Amino acid sequence: MSIFTEKLGKSSRANESRVVLALDLSLLIGEKDFKRKLLERARMVLAEAREHIVGVKVNFQLLLPLGLFDDLRLLIEDASGYGLPLIMDCKLNDVEHTNEWAARHFFDAGFDALIANPFVGWRGGLERVFSVAKDYGGGVILLVYMSHPGADEGYGQRVVNSDGGTRFQYEVFAEKAKSWGANGVVVGATQPRIIERVSKIVGGEIPIFSPGIGFQGGAISEAFRAGTSYAIVGRSIYQSENPKQSAREIKDKINGIIG
Repeated sequence: MSIFTEKLGKSSRANESRVVLALDLSLLIGEKDFKRKLLERARMVLAEAREHIVGVKVNFQLLLPLGLFDDLRLLIEDASGYGLPLIMDCKLNDVEHTNEWAARHFFDAGFDALIANPFVGWRGGLERVFSVAKDYGGGVILLVYMSHPGADEGYGQRVVNSDGGTRFQYEVFAEKAKSWGANGVVVGATQPRIIERVSKIVGGEIPIFSPGIGFQGGAISEAFRAGTSYAIVGRSIYQSENPKQSAREIKDKINGIIG
């Protein structure tokens, strides 16, 4: 078990939560003091929601303007101080030396896990990412099916087996998550049928993280009944006038479903 997995479980038990806060906030570059305002807003939302979430996901909306080793470090320190694991949503999808370089930077900066795209493959692709993650005690979460409508063009396409039969691309990726030893998979909450199928493939051994609840139309009840382990929630919390209350309401709704 990775340090990330242990930290995630500890946080979930302590806060009685299955909610990962997606801090995907953004401000226009031309806005006055936009970087300062962006950082302050992100830190405020995190501080408000911290008792009702299990972890934090950061992607390019914060990474690019704030800088991995610059202002973003303050948010990283906040999350660490709250005991919340940090997930870098970089969707790694390059050749191995680039992937390894990026992974080391993210883990050195204080992230506990990162999201990678299995389309790039193992040899010369993600093999070193998993090796680096193991060195740091970090986690690798594989992108199995996204939450937007166009996801079916790639993750939902049918691929040909060696015996001439076909199956869905996301089924192949779910199987790779097991064989590669992934610490989680991402399946959009907008696809409860696919969540259920992936859950059967990974057999409860690998947690399912589901984005797309709320603004993208994913339903909490359908996702968790299908097999979701953790909901990734962004706008419903960070655009709320009361992030703390919104996070608590989502947490309570999930707990009411999973018992």
